[in-house]
Amino acid sequence: MGGNGGTGGTDAVKQPNAQLGSWFMRSGWSKGELARQVNRRARQMGAHHISTDTSRVRRWLDGEQPREPIPRILSELFSERFGCVVGIEELGLRSAHQSPSVSGVDLPWAGAQTVGLISEFSRSDLMLARRGFLGTSLALAAGPSLIEPMQRWLVPVPAGTGGTEEPDRVRRPARLSKPELDLLEATTVMFRQWDAQCGGGLRRKAVVGQLHEVTDLLQEPQPAPVAKRLFKVAAELAELAGWMSYDIGLQPTAQKYFVLALHASKEAGDRPLGSYILSSMSRQMIHLGRPDDALELIHLAQYGSRETATPRTQAMLYAMEARAYAGMGQPSKVKRAVRMAEDTFSDIMPGEPEPDWIRFFSEAELNAENAHSYRDLAYVAGRSPTYASLAEPVMARAVELFGKDPEHQRSYALNLIGMATVRLLQKEPEACAEMAQRAIPFARQVRSERVNTRLRKTVDTAAREFGHVAEVIRLSDELARQLPEHAEAAV
Repeated sequence: MGGNGGTGGTDAVKQPNAQLGSWFMRSGWSKGELARQVNRRARQMGAHHISTDTSRVRRWLDGEQPREPIPRILSELFSERFGCVVGIEELGLRSAHQSPSVSGVDLPWAGAQTVGLISEFSRSDLMLARRGFLGTSLALAAGPSLIEPMQRWLVPVPAGTGGTEEPDRVRRPARLSKPELDLLEATTVMFRQWDAQCGGGLRRKAVVGQLHEVTDLLQEPQPAPVAKRLFKVAAELAELAGWMSYDIGLQPTAQKYFVLALHASKEAGDRPLGSYILSSMSRQMIHLGRPDDALELIHLAQYGSRETATPRTQAMLYAMEARAYAGMGQPSKVKRAVRMAEDTFSDIMPGEPEPDWIRFFSEAELNAENAHSYRDLAYVAGRSPTYASLAEPVMARAVELFGKDPEHQRSYALNLIGMATVRLLQKEPEACAEMAQRAIPFARQVRSERVNTRLRKTVDTAAREFGHVAEVIRLSDELARQLPEHAEAAV
């Protein structure tokens, strides 16, 4: 029984699981298809003992409570299917109790605990790095359970409690030389460049390994300036590990890294970096269909860094605010935030010193975010041609600029796909097929589940709406050959 993910024997009379049944009916899956997806995900995470069939799915629908990791797998599968967070409880299932250090986001805001939690989590990730294994041992947080703990980012740390030091350690000589610290920071920059060029699937484990090494250094006595720089490196690496996890579809793992990164940025005393981490969390919430949460996170980022962020960082936050408002269907606020992003971006002074983590927000990225805001607004407004027409020239500019930037292959692919969706909204299937076709070679080059999923979804929509068009038929065939669904990203 255990090998099939079932419960042990029980004398209780089971009632049908109406919640799971409702999600299952709306998914359009058959029992056999759901069983196959569960088995495939279980194999990806290394749980080879799981062997589900249609009769087992029927018993879940009839009220049987499956053992872990089945509830987590079902939560992830339905979340991906519907594009929003579908929690275990929403499926009428129970999950095993886990300690907050492993599963929660409401963590202690103290230096030593932050180091310990990052060390523990990164070590677990390295040990259980089969795709999906760590992710399915976590639960995504959303709503107040996510927002309220993050608000504590703004609470000042009492004097004498930050970092990993004791008072007598301030006078100790540095264990790390300046060249060694410089090299750590340069390595983080290199990892970020690799992610932009190759996607999250290629170097994620290397980033996690480097993060774990930095926590080892933070567990040693360090002078205050060194500890602060190390916490900043840890925050950047944890954010990047989260971003790479998000890019390959490990959503709970990504959120956990983002939360830990925010804690580390607080210890580093770097408010702008914290605001950037919150923007990554916001982007994830938009992806998961939680624009209200995304907006709360962005407003928290804006408030926390309003006096310290550069114009480039502020422009990025305004652009993300527009994305959140678009998901909420608020056009006037979208237009205001887009205008603020553009105006603030124009305030950037050439040669102004800025941290490496915000350099990605170029003119191309500004256009991409604003175009996606209008595109998202068009979908929320019932496929509005008005908002699609606003998106079209801005998306075209983003595609043009990213096409000249060999360092951001993934962004180029995403915006080619974005333009394809705009053409779909404008009922131009031939133009849609052309843009999607151009994205296929880049999707093959970058290891990004996000790119693959968006491309497949766009092509599926085109085939459903314009399946009789020759260009769309050829595109569907080409995608099936070049990017088969069983291909997996490495971690």
